[in-house]
Amino acid sequence: MAANKKEVKKKVGVQEWMYEIIRAPHVTEKATMGSEHGHVTFRVPLCATKPQIKQAVETVFNVKVKGVNTLILKGKTKRFRADQGKRGDMKKAIVTLEEGHNIDVGTGV
Repeated sequence: MAANKKEVKKKVGVQEWMYEIIRAPHVTEKATMGSEHGHVTFRVPLCATKPQIKQAVETVFNVKVKGVNTLILKGKTKRFRADQGKRGDMKKAIVTLEEGHNIDVGTGV
């Protein structure tokens, strides 16, 4: 009987943690050039994983994701007069969408 059973995937609704994964679109000149090739760039938490990012983007924006690439930008050390501080680290996710799918980052969710 176990061989005859098929895995049934449930339709996953939008959950609160998905909005915490996708913090904001990262709009730069380089990210805008990537949109010509079906890439969309988002800021995500440092603890976010690629499968979590993929599931969140597919569910929230109702698109099909081809792949996810992530990178961590280390914070710079900055000085203002005698005070020295450090910017926080940031993680970016570059999401590649399937053909025919797109996300307009200019509009809100």
